[in-house]
Amino acid sequence: MFLPRTLLILAFALPTFAADLPRVSPAGELPKDVRLAAPKDLDGYFPWSPLPKDAWIQRAEALRLQTRIALGLWPEPTRTPLNAVVHGRLEFDDYTVEKVFFESMPGFFVTGTLYRPRTGPGPFPAVLCPHGHWPEGRFQNRGDAEMKKELETGGERFLESGRSIFQSTGVHLARIGCVAFVYDMLGYADSQQISHEVAHKFARQRPEMNAAENWGLFSPQAEAHGQSIMGLQTWNSIRALDFLTSLPDVDAKRLGCTGASGGGTQTFLLGAIDARLTVAAPAVMVSTAMQGGCTCENASLLRVGTGNIELAALFAPRPMGMTTANDWTRELPTKGFPDLQKHWAMLGAPKNVQLWPMPQFPHNYNAPTREKIYAFLNEHFALGLQAEQLIEREFSPLTKEQLTVWDAAHPTPPGGPEFERKLLRWWHDDTQKQLATAPDEFRKIAQPAWQTLLDRSGPTRGEARKPVNGAPPKTDVVGGFTRLVLDFGNTAAGEALPAIILKPKGRKLPTVIWLSESGKAGLFDAAGEPQESVRRLLEAGFEVIGVDLFMQGEFLPAGSAAANNRVVKNPREAPAYTYGYNHALFAQRVQDVAWLVDWLRRNGQEVSISALDSTGPIAAGARALKGDAIRAAALHTNGFRFGALQDWRDANFLPAAARYGDLPGLLAVGAPLPTYVSGEAGLPLTFAGYQAHGAENQFIKAEAGASPAAAITWLIAHGR
Repeated sequence: MFLPRTLLILAFALPTFAADLPRVSPAGELPKDVRLAAPKDLDGYFPWSPLPKDAWIQRAEALRLQTRIALGLWPEPTRTPLNAVVHGRLEFDDYTVEKVFFESMPGFFVTGTLYRPRTGPGPFPAVLCPHGHWPEGRFQNRGDAEMKKELETGGERFLESGRSIFQSTGVHLARIGCVAFVYDMLGYADSQQISHEVAHKFARQRPEMNAAENWGLFSPQAEAHGQSIMGLQTWNSIRALDFLTSLPDVDAKRLGCTGASGGGTQTFLLGAIDARLTVAAPAVMVSTAMQGGCTCENASLLRVGTGNIELAALFAPRPMGMTTANDWTRELPTKGFPDLQKHWAMLGAPKNVQLWPMPQFPHNYNAPTREKIYAFLNEHFALGLQAEQLIEREFSPLTKEQLTVWDAAHPTPPGGPEFERKLLRWWHDDTQKQLATAPDEFRKIAQPAWQTLLDRSGPTRGEARKPVNGAPPKTDVVGGFTRLVLDFGNTAAGEALPAIILKPKGRKLPTVIWLSESGKAGLFDAAGEPQESVRRLLEAGFEVIGVDLFMQGEFLPAGSAAANNRVVKNPREAPAYTYGYNHALFAQRVQDVAWLVDWLRRNGQEVSISALDSTGPIAAGARALKGDAIRAAALHTNGFRFGALQDWRDANFLPAAARYGDLPGLLAVGAPLPTYVSGEAGLPLTFAGYQAHGAENQFIKAEAGASPAAAITWLIAHGR
């Protein structure tokens, strides 16, 4: 059973700690660390600099993996039968309209309208049309007052057809020789299995949906399993491509996607991870400014170390066209787009990226925008049309009653909270079945996933060989051992890592990094002397280093308790607004340990780790990241599981961690290296990763009540 966080430090009955230890930072001051700044949010600044080709190939692979993990699509859900239904065909002079629904997951329906050319040789290119946050979505029907304004400003050409920008798009794409599928985002038009309030207006956690089993969206459990509205919508887009390519009159080598605002977000995300798309046109979305305000445009992990400019760059060198308006995209011509031009040029296709600035219009997907996109498709689909053929013509839009896919013969499917729980359960079970196929398959999926969850995203982390503050270590003697107080921080990244080194007398064996809930204070007992377990390591000849990981020890104002994750100012309680842009505290602490391991190894030192309180999972993360750079690791888990946390702000919360085997999966990724684990008695800790390598004897599972003495005895034997 998972014990509460407040009990973790008591698991081994470790001693209390002295309060007057020497500090790296002056008394009353916090360490100089950029991570103490306010967390980044969706309204931050997200510039991007192009990379050389070889570096970009490596970066693009890592970024695509990060995107798939963030969306819950690593591994992809099983592509179950679509069971597509196409009905209600209407024929007009030069196009046809049909109603469509199909299952992207069992019982989960994608709904929309299919527009096709009435005549022509075929097969035709096909275009997906995801919409943004316009009222009623595919059912949009703008009133006279709004249309009067659109006609006066030049936003629309015709009174009637202009009432629905989505019907206008589908109709004219069919008129110029394309199959177009205008489909519903969740909570719009016919897609009501998950409501608009949940998908786009979520603001407060729902206690009834926060459960270890049968959880709902936005809950700590959904986030810990990598499940989100954004992931579901993107999976619907992938399956919509599956549907289009199943049609006999579609040319699978000419596939496009275009949408504006939230539809623009869907467009560049789909293009980033689905290589089948050949042309993309995200309107009024790509920018270095606001990254997407809706819950459907945010997913934990997605923009950590990146932003929409770089995500759009993943489409290169395929053709991409973008528009701007008098909104957050207004600065794109000078901030972001010049970098995209350099990027496409570096990949040998400088003419394949286009920008059509339209600062005279507010946020839109209007006729001037749509006609730029038709021209772009004409060029890259080789339609061979004249300019006048790309201009929209009037038509009579269909009513909501004519567009809806549900009727007496095709009844509305069930939805609501119970459906939501059932859907997420299927998604979770499907993932776990894929992970359980074989140990080697588990490792292929889980190892890069954990690396992505825990390691730093974006530019390579800098190196530092001197203390951050540039001062020499403070040196004294305590308990007969030399004590050095210094900062092992990463100067290139502007991060601090306050530390104390205790040096043994005589011959020095490898270094042991001593992790503790109390940071470097955990080295000492209440009298300020090295505590018994530390003294045993020193007397055996090991050097021991205690550190204040981020938001431990010196990072905390005097008298304050250990910190939870800091959250962004956005008042809506959707975890992705914080974790979509910032590493979780747990990951930052693992990165601190990994950085120290690298520092010590660069300086010729062998390294082991001891983590005998609630820091045990952090040690497991460091073991998974650094592999055999850590000689041996002794850690205590107290039965901790990421998926059992009830608060997404908890210091140990980590998005998507439960998806990849939770803590047992993290430990298995560290196979087959020597690891001592206690705190798992009676719990289903998986050793498959070790057994697959014939290394069972290197993994010691102690009883829950094991003492620190047994762990230290093991570490002395295996850390030499």
